[in-house]
Amino acid sequence: MDKNLTFEEIKACPVRCVLAINDTLNVITGKWKLPIIGSLLYNKKRFTEIQQNIPKITPRMLSRELKELELNGMIKRTVVSTTPVTVEYELTDSGLKIREVLDKMLQWGIQHRNNHFTSDSSG
Repeated sequence: MDKNLTFEEIKACPVRCVLAINDTLNVITGKWKLPIIGSLLYNKKRFTEIQQNIPKITPRMLSRELKELELNGMIKRTVVSTTPVTVEYELTDSGLKIREVLDKMLQWGIQHRNNHFTSDSSG
C-alpha cells in the first residue's frame, strides 16, 4: 500500500480503510498492550515500575508484550550502563500519538456507559 496516501484518500476506499484499522488493532490488541502503553504515556519507566502499574501481569507476559510493542515501533528500549544494568522503556513518537486514540476511546466509553449502563436503563 502506498504510504503517501492522505487520510481522505484512505477514508474514500473501504479496502484501505479496513487495512488501516487492522494495522491499528494488530499493534494495540491484547489484554496488556493498552495498559502498558498507558503506563508509559507520561514518562519512561523500568520493567518493575511498569509491572507495579499493571496488577496481575506476569513478568513473562510483560516481557513478551514489551518485545512486541518494540517490534511494532510503539516503544523504545534503552539499556543504561549502570551497575546493575538498568533497562528503561518509553513511548516512541508513534507510541505517543496513540494518546489521541485513547482519549477518543475514553470519551466513547464514558458516553456508552452513561447511555447503556446507568441505573435508569437497567431493567
